[in-house]
This record gives sequence, structure tokens and C-alpha cells, in this order.
Amino acid sequence: MSDSIPSAPSTDANARPVDSSERVILLDVLRGFALCGVFVSNSFAWFSGFVLLPREQSQALTSPPLEAVVTALYHFFVNQKFVTLFAFLFGLGFAIQLQRAEARGASVVPLYSRRLGVLLGIGVTHLVGLWLGDVLSSYAVVGFALLLFRQRSDRTVLTWVAVLMLVVPVVVPVLQHDVPILLQGAEAATQAAKAREALDVRMKAQLLEGLSSGSFWTTQEANARFLTHMLPQTKRVVWMGVILGRFLLGLLAGRLLLLQDVERYRAWYRKMILWGLVFGVLGNGTWLVVQRLRVAGTLDPEKDVWMYALPAILELGFLGLASVYVAAFALLFQRERWKRVMQVLAPVGRMALTNYLLQSVVSLCLYDGWGLGLMGRMPPSRSVALALAVFALQIPLSHAWLAYFRFGPAEWLWRSLTYGRAQPLRRAANEAPAQVAS
Repeated sequence: MSDSIPSAPSTDANARPVDSSERVILLDVLRGFALCGVFVSNSFAWFSGFVLLPREQSQALTSPPLEAVVTALYHFFVNQKFVTLFAFLFGLGFAIQLQRAEARGASVVPLYSRRLGVLLGIGVTHLVGLWLGDVLSSYAVVGFALLLFRQRSDRTVLTWVAVLMLVVPVVVPVLQHDVPILLQGAEAATQAAKAREALDVRMKAQLLEGLSSGSFWTTQEANARFLTHMLPQTKRVVWMGVILGRFLLGLLAGRLLLLQDVERYRAWYRKMILWGLVFGVLGNGTWLVVQRLRVAGTLDPEKDVWMYALPAILELGFLGLASVYVAAFALLFQRERWKRVMQVLAPVGRMALTNYLLQSVVSLCLYDGWGLGLMGRMPPSRSVALALAVFALQIPLSHAWLAYFRFGPAEWLWRSLTYGRAQPLRRAANEAPAQVAS
């Protein structure tokens, strides 16, 4: 960031990509760590086809003791924690961009809007052309809503966080359940709900069949067909609201310089670990208990009213453990020995977009029918191990790439399209790779 603010507002022409010396390396490390968890989650649930399998088949894969343990550990420590962390870092990145724009005396809106527009294009290409689980397009769309909060007070932002993450996920399912009963009657509403559930099962079966086929074009057709079914659903709108809530938490953290000035917030971080563990254990423990009760047939989500509070309880659990990860990384990063170990992830975080897209390409080659065809055949432990192995290879590849180039290839494209001109990619002959700084 600039050391001083210009006396007169500057134009957007003065905007430029962040220099290596201006990067907050802890954010790159956390982004690399989050990317690893997101990849494990995507591999466990989607790339492997696990969430598309009939219940009997998925239960068979998780019934051996090792697989049951891996599945429980995944749901407790990984599921939704790393996407929460990733979204938090996205919002924090917006706060840093806003601060840099204010330091130049410029508006963040034009540049930020172009960045999101380009990201949306990349995300839609990824969504339609490769994998329906793309998150980039959703981040880009929701990212525009962040502009509405750039001048709002911290209290207002925090209020919206609570509404979007804790209130809306509870209220919307209640309305979805009760309003049809009031309008159509209980029997008609029940039949309609069963029809929707049956349609979901059929669409998942069709998607699994398409992805397991030996034709790339058949898989893309199945991908597109499932997208038309998935995109209009109300739960997707609720999910995007939750994403905005996570973005806003990152915005607040960026305003407070929470990760830029760790020493100042040491006491906060210790409290975050304590309370994060409390909420994390309660929230995620509740989910595990609920799942066991449902499998045993002693819990009926339709009849037990308290189940409507489950989304809020789960979200507190996701936030709790995600905050533990952030606080632990921040505190450990202040110790020189840990810092040397953890900063190995920084290049992966700097190339997060490239690595995210590469993970999709590699996973489709491994799991889809036109590739190695592992979909529906891999137990959870092997899916997790395979994801970790691929990620482990991305670490030295990221180091090697950034030793010669300034950006990852996808990041270079993103920046070049954003600024309307090709950015210098290759490092000059006398230019040393960026050093990892505190």
C-alpha cells in the first residue's frame, strides 16, 4: 500500500496489480491451506461421485471401520470449514483492495467490477465447460454485493452477517415447509415434496450415469442438464447468501487489520481458539449425532421441529473450526521455525486460481468415465489420499513456476483482462523470485 494519500483524487488509470513486496504472506499461506481443504472436500463429495450414489451404495463404501472413521473425520474437520475459510479470505482481499484504492484517492468500484467480470467469465467457462461444482462464478456474482457494504458501519456489516448466516438458513426452510401447507393443504404439500425429492434422485442418477460414460461430450451434456435443474433452486440462493455472510466477515477482518497486524490481536486469537473449539465441537458434534440417528431410523427431519434450527447450529460449527484454523495459523506464523514450514504453502496460495482449475482438470481425468473411470468406485480414504497426493505435487510445481514467472497462468490472464493490457509475466533475468516476508 502507498505510504501517503494523494492530495487530489487519482484516476483508475493509476491502478496496478499488487507488487510482491506488498503481499501479506500470511494470507497466501492461509489461501494455500484453504485450497488444500477445498480440494479434499470436492474430491470426497463430488469428483468421486459419492454424493450422487444411491444410499445403499454410499453406505457400503463407508461401512468398513477405516472408511467410517475417515468419513466422520472429514465431516467434523473438513466439510464446509475450508470453503468458509476461502470465502473469508475473498472478503478480506476485497478490504485490502478497498484500502489500496482509498490510499490512491480512487474509487474501488471500476477496477473491482472489472475483476469480478473477468472472474465471472472464467467461472462460467469452468462451470459449463468442465465441472458443475465451480465456485468462481458464484463468488463473482456475490462479490458485487460486497460493494454495497464498503461504506457501511461495522455494526451494520455484523448484523447482516448474522442475518445471512444464521437467520435466513433457518427461516427459508420453515417457509418452504409451511407455506405450501397453508396454500395447498398438508396432503398436497407432502406429495409435492415427495415429487421434488424423487426428481432430485433421478437427476443425480442421470448425472452419475453421464459422468461415468466413456464420452467427454456425454459427460458435458449430463453436466449441463443437471445445471438447469440445480441453478433455480431456492437452497442455492440461500447458499449464496451464506457466502456473502462469509465475505462480510472477511471484510470486517480486513478493516481491523486482523491478519495484517497479528501481534496486536494475540489476545483475540487465543479467545478465537477457545470459543471456536466450543462452537466447533458443539456444531459438528450435533451433525454427527443427527446422522447416526437418521441412519438408525430414530429421527425424522419432517416431524422433529428442532431440526429447523440445524442449519444455524451447523453454520456456527463451520465458523468455529474455521476460526480455530485462522487463529492457529496466525499465531504459529509468528514463530520463526513454524513460519519457515508454513510459508511452503505461500506459492500455492499465490497461484490459487491456477491450482483450483488444475485440480478440476486432473480430477476429471481421474474420475470421469472418459478418464480412468474411478467415479463411484473409490472409498473415502482413497479419495482423500489421492487428493492430498495431487495437492502435494502442486506445491513444488507452484514453487518452480513462480521462480521464473510473476503470476500463475490463470492469474496472469485474470490480471491482463482486468487491466486491459498484457501484464509482464516472465521475470527479468536479474530479477530474483519474491522472498517470503512477514
